[in-house]
Amino acid sequence: MQLKIKLLKWSAGLPVAMLNSKTAEKIGIHPQDIINIRTLSKHPREISAVIDIIKKRLVKKDEIAVSSELKKRLGLKVGEKVEVSMLIPPNSMNFIKKKFQNKSLSRKEIDAIIRDIVNNSLSDAEIALFVSSLDKYGMTMDETIYLIKAIQKTGAQLKFRNKFIADKHSIGGIPGNRTTPIVVSICAAAGLIMPKNSSRAITSAAGTADVIETIARVEFSIKELKKIIKKTNAFMIWGGAVGMVPADSKIIKIEKSLKIDPEAQLVASIMSKKLAVDSKYIIIDIPYGKGAKVDRKKALRLKRKFEYLGRYFKRKIKCVLTDGSQPIGSGIGPVLELEDIIKILNPKEKGPQDLEKKSLLLAGKLFEMTGKAKNGQGIKMAEEVLYSGKAFEKFKEIIKAQDGNLKKLKKAGFTRDIRAKKSGKIISIGNKKINSLARTAGCPLDKSAGIYLHVHVGDKVKKGSTIITIHAETLQRLNHAARYHKKINPIKIK
Repeated sequence: MQLKIKLLKWSAGLPVAMLNSKTAEKIGIHPQDIINIRTLSKHPREISAVIDIIKKRLVKKDEIAVSSELKKRLGLKVGEKVEVSMLIPPNSMNFIKKKFQNKSLSRKEIDAIIRDIVNNSLSDAEIALFVSSLDKYGMTMDETIYLIKAIQKTGAQLKFRNKFIADKHSIGGIPGNRTTPIVVSICAAAGLIMPKNSSRAITSAAGTADVIETIARVEFSIKELKKIIKKTNAFMIWGGAVGMVPADSKIIKIEKSLKIDPEAQLVASIMSKKLAVDSKYIIIDIPYGKGAKVDRKKALRLKRKFEYLGRYFKRKIKCVLTDGSQPIGSGIGPVLELEDIIKILNPKEKGPQDLEKKSLLLAGKLFEMTGKAKNGQGIKMAEEVLYSGKAFEKFKEIIKAQDGNLKKLKKAGFTRDIRAKKSGKIISIGNKKINSLARTAGCPLDKSAGIYLHVHVGDKVKKGSTIITIHAETLQRLNHAARYHKKINPIKIK
């Protein structure tokens, strides 16, 4: 059916369209169905979109209202006629079913799945089936390579002439482990190019993009990013907005809802991001231990995978296995983590020593990998850059270039202290429980929400002393988090 384009000035975050209920009934479309929109130009363009049906007069019978994402993707004009039809189930669904039966996929089959994810031809439920299959059965190394290439080539790419393009990534899962802004600032201040393309939180309280977003923009065009890099040597952005790895962003959205992070997708996600920004020297932090995403055996397996992929894609990759048995730093949640970062970067303040030590280790490794420092001298060089204040000045420079300001930092309106019920020694702090508690308080959407840890494993506490402070933006959230804390009891004292 041919319909006229009507533009409603709204952004849905994905291709979405609206139809009049009478028109939808005529075509045989139901709410949340996926339709195909095709231009009538000499060289037609087409895309799939999720449909919403309305009874009001907002959209007439001969119109289709489109989101700003659709207008941009197809270059649509108001009043332009397009062909609208029901989407025939894509062939990639057969490949997803094949994976669900624990069968290996070919390069062409994985390409088709990723292409249909980007084109919005697969529903959330169908993508969820693919993600669940990866979580249950995993992928061979060949499949993983196909997945990396498919994710990378469906997005925008950044290329740099500078040979010292470096990057740092963590497999995540550890509360408060916000080393990236510190490492980026130290390395960029010393002359390395650090194009940091980050994700938002999947199962944790915050991702690097969530943290930086508390004081600066994290969504830019490729043209804007090139200007920022030229000016500051670095950026810290959310890759989903740039369109670098759009398939990855959609898959991560599904992972969030399922609360899973399949190993094959984790590896493909990290590698595709690094390749998209042309990183040549990559340090990967793999925390392991009780409460981490992986145990030591799985950590070593991941290390071997990343190092193999480094050789395959001609990148220098070094994996560092770190202690993931408890949270790192004190603040957990976007604003609270940023406060820790600033305290470490600012020579006039003192931040959490475990977070500082780990950041110096990772920055030092990058200095040694790139030849900026001799083997064994990297940490010393990183310390000199940090303690001199150069890293803090670089951080402020990057934030300013991303239209940010440190004064934008806003604290939560409500806090509550949780006190020790007995004297003793802290014997464990559950990572997953701490992440769940922070998310219950409102993280990562409520930027100032989270928890502040006053203790770490091995600390001695007295009865009645504060061990956790919950931060929330509403009293309702605060009370809910306090009740949840009683239920899960994340800190064990003996």
